[in-house]
Amino acid sequence: MFMGEYHQKIDEKGRITIPAKFRQGLGDNFILTRGLDGCLFAYPSKTWNEITKKYENLPNVKDARNFMRFLFSGANEQSFDKNGRINVSTLLLNYAHLSKDCVIIGVGDRIEIWSVDSWNNFTLENENAFSDMADKLFSN
Repeated sequence: MFMGEYHQKIDEKGRITIPAKFRQGLGDNFILTRGLDGCLFAYPSKTWNEITKKYENLPNVKDARNFMRFLFSGANEQSFDKNGRINVSTLLLNYAHLSKDCVIIGVGDRIEIWSVDSWNNFTLENENAFSDMADKLFSN
C-alpha cells in the first residue's frame, strides 16, 4: 500500500527522483499515465494488468471508449535509472503542469505526481469538505 507525501524537484531533462519507499512498491517496471484531477498516476505492473482486465470487460459505449483513450494514450512503461529517477515525457509533464517542484503522494494502489501549485489548490479547495466526504463514504 502506498501512503505518504514527498516533495521532489524535476530536473531540466524531466527527471524526477521517486522516493525509495515508493520505488520498492512500484517494482522494476511500472506504468506512468495521465491521472484524474490534473496529476499523473503510477501503477505497479500487476495493478495495471488488473485495471486493463477491468477495461476489457466494459461495454463498448462512448464513455468507456473515451476514458480508455484518455488513460491508455498517455501510458508508458517506466523503469528507474541508477539514481532512482524516472524520465517523464513532455506530454505528461505538460498535462500535469509539472515544471520544477512536484509532490508525490501514495494513494493506496498507486502513487500520484502533482505540481506543487495543483496539489496546494486541491487541498485548499477540499479542506473543509474532507469531513463530509468521510461521513458519506464511511458511515455504513
